[in-house]
Amino acid sequence: MNSSIEKTGLISLAGTSIRIVFVTMVICCLLYPLVILGLGQTLTPYSANGSLVRNGQGEIVGSELLAQGFSRPEYFWPRPSAVDYDAAAAGGSNLSPTNPELHDRAKALVIRFGASAGDPIPADLLTASGSGLDPNITLAAARYQAGRVASARGLTVDTVTELLTKYATRPGGLRTPQPLVNVLLVNMELERLGK
Repeated sequence: MNSSIEKTGLISLAGTSIRIVFVTMVICCLLYPLVILGLGQTLTPYSANGSLVRNGQGEIVGSELLAQGFSRPEYFWPRPSAVDYDAAAAGGSNLSPTNPELHDRAKALVIRFGASAGDPIPADLLTASGSGLDPNITLAAARYQAGRVASARGLTVDTVTELLTKYATRPGGLRTPQPLVNVLLVNMELERLGK
C-alpha cells in the first residue's frame, strides 16, 4: 500500500515537473522573443534590423554598428581589427602590452600612415578595440587622415574637414570625451560627392 502511494506521488511530481518545463520553454523560447521582436520592430525598426546602410542603388553595403576594412587611400581607415573585421569572430587579440607582436603591428601601422616623430598618430589608429569591430574613430583620428583622403580624391583638406565636422557625433553624450566619426558613413558621403 505504501509503495503504491509513493509511486502515485512520483508520477504526479513528474507530471508537474514536465508541465513546468513545457510552460517555461513556451514563455522563454517563444513568447518572450516574439514580444521583444515586436517591440523592436515597432519602436526602433532601423536598429532592430541591424542599422543597415544602403548605397544609392538601394544595395546593402554594411552596418552602422560594425567596422569594415578600408585600405585604399581615398577612404578613411578604421581602427585596426584583431579579427580582420569578421563579425562572426568578434574579439580582441588579447596580446599584452609587452608582447612583441603588438609592438610590431603598431610599428607597421606607423609606417603605413607615414608618421614622423613630430607628427604623433592618434592612439585609436594604432590600437584595436575589444571587439575588433568598432565602427567609429575619434574626430582627431579622422582629421589625421584628412590630407591623404583629400589628395587621393582631388578635394581640398578644408572640404574633407567640413565633412568630418558634419559627421562628428557624441553618441554617449557627456560620457563620450571626444567626438566620434563613423567611418562607413563618412566614406559613403565621399562616394556621394562623386570624387
